[in-house]
Amino acid sequence: MFCYNNQMDNVTEKKVGGKRPGAGRKAGSGAYLEATTVMRVPLSQKTVLVDFLAAYAKKQRDGLFKLNLDGVGEFAFPTETPIARSVPLYQSKVPAGFPSPADDHVEKRLDPNAYLIDQADSTFFVTIQGESMIEAGLMPGDKAVVDKSKLPVVGDIVLAMIDGEFTIKTLAKQKDGNPKLLPANASGKYSPILIQEPMRFEIWGVVTGSFRRFR
Repeated sequence: MFCYNNQMDNVTEKKVGGKRPGAGRKAGSGAYLEATTVMRVPLSQKTVLVDFLAAYAKKQRDGLFKLNLDGVGEFAFPTETPIARSVPLYQSKVPAGFPSPADDHVEKRLDPNAYLIDQADSTFFVTIQGESMIEAGLMPGDKAVVDKSKLPVVGDIVLAMIDGEFTIKTLAKQKDGNPKLLPANASGKYSPILIQEPMRFEIWGVVTGSFRRFR
């Protein structure tokens, strides 16, 4: 754009456009509640990405990302033909010592597979992520034993799915009878998850135990 001064024979350039203070979309506004950027995507994937981003924006609006789901890691199944292994189970209850190897201290022999798994065909393992259940003894990296054949009741630790996201929490009930999921961490970082419409909620199994390795 050009403007002419009073002399008419001198021309000066007036700059327009460019970034103006306070211009543009406010931070935290818009469909996704965060800053956006422009990118090129394959035309054939445009609809897929639009649908994905719409679902992502809905979760943010519904507050799902604020539920501290503290999800789980990889899923695994027991081996189809587990090898029976039995190791001595000593009567000694010494907290941090090594029990006497004397035969008269051996109470029985224990098969870890039989101890951890009630129904092999309905049992699977998931890896704990996060610290929402540390006071229930479930630490990050632990393998939780999940039995999908058991009927969940209030007070059970369960593997649940909320809108496609997995989490392990203690099952409880709200005053209106709807379920809620309770963390086991007194730090205040994790809040109870109140199940309500239009959440998609499903219990995949009851956590019957856990195990970990130290080395």
